[in-house]
Amino acid sequence: MEKVLYFDCFSGISGDMTVGALLDLGVDQAVFGEQLARLQLAGYRLEITKKPKNGIMATDFNVILEDHEGCRSDDHHHPHAPHRNLNDIEAIIGNSGLAAAIKELSLKIFMELAAAEAKVHGKKLSEIHFHEVGAVDSIVDIVSAAICIHMLKADTIYASPLNTGSGLVSCAHGLLPVPAPATLEILRGIPVYSSGVQAELVTPTGAAIIKTLARDFIPLPPLSVENSGYGWGKRELDSPNLLRVIRGRRSENNNGLLLLETAMDDMNPEIYSYLFSMLLEKGALDVYLTSIMMKKNRPGVLLTVLCQGSDAHLLEEIIFRETTTLGVRKTAVDREELERTVININSSLGMVRIKVAGKGGRVLKYAPEYEDCRRIAGEQGLALKDVYNILLNDAAGIMRLKDGPLVNP
Repeated sequence: MEKVLYFDCFSGISGDMTVGALLDLGVDQAVFGEQLARLQLAGYRLEITKKPKNGIMATDFNVILEDHEGCRSDDHHHPHAPHRNLNDIEAIIGNSGLAAAIKELSLKIFMELAAAEAKVHGKKLSEIHFHEVGAVDSIVDIVSAAICIHMLKADTIYASPLNTGSGLVSCAHGLLPVPAPATLEILRGIPVYSSGVQAELVTPTGAAIIKTLARDFIPLPPLSVENSGYGWGKRELDSPNLLRVIRGRRSENNNGLLLLETAMDDMNPEIYSYLFSMLLEKGALDVYLTSIMMKKNRPGVLLTVLCQGSDAHLLEEIIFRETTTLGVRKTAVDREELERTVININSSLGMVRIKVAGKGGRVLKYAPEYEDCRRIAGEQGLALKDVYNILLNDAAGIMRLKDGPLVNP
């Protein structure tokens, strides 16, 4: 059974909300505190409380700077907080007593932030001096998230599309649009939307954490739910300002497959052959077209691609690059599969491969390999349909339909 964490970001995500939700999920706070102490970082204290938000009990994770009582962990700029560069942060984490896996994950998250800041400000990584992310509270948020993930030991992490909010946000550089430029840079390639809330719902730290953690951003996959945790958001909104993390297990039958679909009515049909080959080479399990009628009574095609969730992002990039589509729908699906194998038989037309399928170790169906049939037809001057029938009859003398074992006889 695969252990899964699913981040339900209906009200965005921030560093403190992430840690709050993971602690609420059942992380042992005493063990967590012992781990965080190994960071050996001074200048703060923690305040972890359970409180209601829109009638839902959630965990509020608050980092309070000792020199700035009243500065909360969601503040975007502490006027007197130290400005650190990436080397400073690497030294703090690298010299700590944390486990290697926690150090590695923490530094990956900081690298996402550093790369975004460098791109936005047009500087090299070595020239970036962090403001918000260089403050003590942001270091604590990121390392705490890494500790919690390490303790929860999930096999796979997914997230929903991110609700970014809208409007303007005040930071060290003045008023900036939501999402803030660094946040937007981090979110490249990630599905986002705005519910219209006039607030910054996804912070740079939250964006970096979830981009580093999540394998994909999809609707809730089929899970056997074990429990859920809620992280308390500091801002008061009309909607519940919470981050929900769901923990569950996925059986072998729930195999993490996604169906990618897009409809088009304006593409040169010659491109489809090239597109199919590329998608299959890059991991698609199945690709097909369906004739449909689209708006304004235009005939079109529905492109459908079946794939593993881990391959979805790459295949989406191919679809966007090679077709005229403006959007791709994703649906989590499940499928039952027969056991499959290929055996070699010495037929009346020579050695050929036979594809065999069954269930529970018993043969249910079989067929000669198309490429072998085509080769024999060309070599011996026979009709392809006749070659197929001859090989099928030869296989029938060897295979015991529904009664034989699914092995090479």
